Amino acid sequence: MAKDVFHYAVRKGLEKEGWLITDDPLRIKAGGADMEIDLGAEKIIAAERGEEKIAVEIKSFIGTSNISEFHTAVGQFINYRVALEERQPERILYLAVPIGVYRKFFMLTFVQTIIKRFQITLIIYDPVGEVILEWKN
Repeated sequence: MAKDVFHYAVRKGLEKEGWLITDDPLRIKAGGADMEIDLGAEKIIAAERGEEKIAVEIKSFIGTSNISEFHTAVGQFINYRVALEERQPERILYLAVPIGVYRKFFMLTFVQTIIKRFQITLIIYDPVGEVILEWKN
C-alpha cells in the first residue's frame, strides 16, 4: 500500500514528541480481513501509568474533493477501530490530518457532527514543520 504524501512528516512529529514507532505500517488481521494502518507507536509515560500505545491513520486531503477523502477516511477509521478492539484493544486509534484542512474543512458543522457521533480521535499536524500541533480526543 502506498504511503500518504505526509506520512514521514507525521512520523517525524510523533518521534519529536517521544513516541517510538513500532510498526510502519501496523498490520492487523481481524475476522479474516488483512489491514494496514499507517503507523503503530508506543510511549512510556510514567511508572504508574505504564505504556501508551496508539495507531495512526494519516490523511493528506490533497485530492480534488475533501468530502470524498473524508468518506474514505471515516470508513477506514471505523474499520480499523473495530479490528483494533478485537486484536489490540490497548491501542488508541487516531486520524492524522494537516492543519490547513483541519481549519477549513474539519470545522464544517457536518464534519464536526460525524467526528462527535463516531468519536473520531484526531491528530492535527503541520506537514511543513513536521510537528504535531494538537491531539483531539
